[in-house]
Amino acid sequence: MTQAHDDGLEAFVRGLPKAELHVHIEGTLEPELMFQLAERNRTPIRFGSAEAVRAAYGFSNLQAFLDIYYEGAGSLRTARDFTDLAIAYFERLAADGGVHAELFFDPQTHIVRGVPMAEVVQGLVTGMDEARTRLGVTSKLILCFLRHLDEAAAFATLEAAMPFLAHIDGVGLDSSELGHPPEKFARVFTAARELGLKVVAHAGEEGPPAYVWQALDILRVDRIDHGNRALEDPALIARLARDHVPLTVCPLSNLKLCVVDRLEEHPLRRMIDAGLVVTINSDDPAYFGGYLVDNYVRVARALGLSRADLAQLARNSLAASFMSLDDKAAWLGQSRVVDHP
Repeated sequence: MTQAHDDGLEAFVRGLPKAELHVHIEGTLEPELMFQLAERNRTPIRFGSAEAVRAAYGFSNLQAFLDIYYEGAGSLRTARDFTDLAIAYFERLAADGGVHAELFFDPQTHIVRGVPMAEVVQGLVTGMDEARTRLGVTSKLILCFLRHLDEAAAFATLEAAMPFLAHIDGVGLDSSELGHPPEKFARVFTAARELGLKVVAHAGEEGPPAYVWQALDILRVDRIDHGNRALEDPALIARLARDHVPLTVCPLSNLKLCVVDRLEEHPLRRMIDAGLVVTINSDDPAYFGGYLVDNYVRVARALGLSRADLAQLARNSLAASFMSLDDKAAWLGQSRVVDHP
């Protein structure tokens, strides 16, 4: 593929209105900002430079990534820090042609360090407000429970979030998947649904297809985050296709965490061919080496996706978002104009 062709593909992807539905805001913390925050807050950091941090990003599995992810999050202390983090992400998203994002955040990661929930939520909301007014990018906030902690900790987190529910649109489930099935959190997800919150869950990244079934039937999720291993179960594929359950797939994350050895082996093409509602997302882009456009372009080259495929993936992201029906309709209408000039 020629460089001119590469440039044309990237420009095409940037021009597609699209939403990002699977991004951990703490995972957008670039090393340079990490150092700025550590200096501002006088918090220790064991790396001597931003380059040294990046050199440590050689992960063999999900847990190896999480260890350094939680360490990096230690530099986030104040509402201002979370605002700076959010704005830095939104500026990159806007440059990639993103029009909407649904941010995962992990309050348990911060509360255990003595950072109040108010600092986290208020800081993020300030950044979200600025993104809407200055960049034209809308967003929603999804509180994630850390699945390696117990049910009681999840309930305590939901309780701590009660004063801020006006700013929180959903709950999710992330962190170490293996050994922590979705059913572990059945009661807290029921409580969240009763509060009117949307529900999503990481399932089928490293965990088996059974975890995806549990997320569907026990947690009753609106979306599955990742879902790669669903392809091991034909009945599950049929269920996902029949019920139009969106999958928030993260190609470069899967490559970096050794879920796939090569992007050419990524299951995205098979997901599309099976009639699944697939979306492309960046997950933790500061750690995995690519934001939204990078994920679209690199997986398109690896799998030979057409521009029509990419346009449909972008439309899927808008349709699977938690935007209002009117906002979805407006963006979906514009996406057809972009796709068919």
